Amino acid sequence: MKKWLPLFAACLGTLMLLIDVTIVNVALPDIAADLQAGLSSLQWVVDGYALALAALLLVLGSLADRLGAKRAYLAGLVLFALASLGCGIADTASNLIAARVLQGIGGAAMFATTLSLLHSTYLGRDRGIAFGVWGAVTGAAAGIGVVLGGVLTDALSWRWIFLVNLPIAVLAIALTAIVFPASVRRTDRRIDVPGMLSFATAATALTYGVIRGGEHGWSDGRAVATLVLGVVAVAVFAVVESRSTAPMFPLSLLRNRDFGATLLGASGQTFAAFASTPLVSLWLQQQLRMSPLHAGLALLPMAATAFLVAAVFGRFMHDVAPKWTIGAGLVVVGIGTGLLTVIDAGSSWAALIPGFVVLGAGVGINAPALVSVGMAAVSPQQAGTAAGAVNTARQLGLALGVAVLGTVFRAASGPDQPITLPHFVSGLDAAFTVAAAVGIVFGLLAFTLFHRQRPTVESAPAEHKVAA
Repeated sequence: MKKWLPLFAACLGTLMLLIDVTIVNVALPDIAADLQAGLSSLQWVVDGYALALAALLLVLGSLADRLGAKRAYLAGLVLFALASLGCGIADTASNLIAARVLQGIGGAAMFATTLSLLHSTYLGRDRGIAFGVWGAVTGAAAGIGVVLGGVLTDALSWRWIFLVNLPIAVLAIALTAIVFPASVRRTDRRIDVPGMLSFATAATALTYGVIRGGEHGWSDGRAVATLVLGVVAVAVFAVVESRSTAPMFPLSLLRNRDFGATLLGASGQTFAAFASTPLVSLWLQQQLRMSPLHAGLALLPMAATAFLVAAVFGRFMHDVAPKWTIGAGLVVVGIGTGLLTVIDAGSSWAALIPGFVVLGAGVGINAPALVSVGMAAVSPQQAGTAAGAVNTARQLGLALGVAVLGTVFRAASGPDQPITLPHFVSGLDAAFTVAAAVGIVFGLLAFTLFHRQRPTVESAPAEHKVAA
């Protein structure tokens, strides 16, 4: 059993950082009441974490090559633990958001290095087992997060959804320091600082501009200025990456239609499937008066269905063309989200079940193929960059999705404060409609971009397939 301790350490960190994507959703109403936080602040509690992951995943992967994967993973664990403590003791919404951003930075360092650590620690059949277990942990994280968040918020307080990370992080740090061998350092690897700064600026400015515009109106000077800054930063990022000798993200990859379709599928999946979850949690607890635990259980059918579909059919998905797994799978996600619009002022939580089951099935079809198809679409030398880009697209889709759907919700629910149940449901249905449209449109675009069967996927290393 000793040989599996490195796998246990890697899975502990991965489970912790991925749970913190979803665990906060069921605690949002309690956070709002305790810290006097409005909807825009709650959006940033979710988006601060997702944006930091999206903005820094690729660059921290490059930095880890210079420092060594073990050092980077340990640094990420320590920062994540300290930031979790900051979240747990935050006395204002602003302090909580700042701590969530630091959590995201630590999580990005961990997420960017776990596969590298496992790859260098295990060989042959053991490597395949390690990647398979790690993949199962990532699949289970969403379901564990919503239930654990409900239990801790209900039994103790919302602060414990962050404080529970501390003993887990201490154990992961101790194990990592002991069981992983020292990692090889690539001192010749350059860090693309201009690319990192321009990408982070673009993602943050666009997200802030959408949230600000939804809250204060689209004529608001700060909203307009930040949206313009975001567009300019996107252009700067494109110029910087096209001229860099060591780009964070080689733009030539976008000329690969299969890889571009995979990025569409990754960003569309998190937007369509998960960006509305904070609003659903608010509906369950603020409008239907459910406890955090019951709200978490009400959200579980989606994650449970996704996990079961991926577990049962995932091994067969490698023989299916990606236009069906990624493209058509995302359309199924959009249809499932569209079914959630049946909710009206008289609905109970059970109205979520049909939509969640269909939505979860789409995620179970779509998710296992994303990383493996993205890596197989490029040369082996670019496989790591491709995997990082797909995970970045996922987090960016979630961050922008939360911002956009929050804005749609405000516009459709009206200015009344407090919002009445009929108005809340109107806003929720509008958000579901937009999310469903994104899923269907992105899915159809991805379907058409996958212009051939995927013979390249079959040549991908077996461990890459299992890791997805």
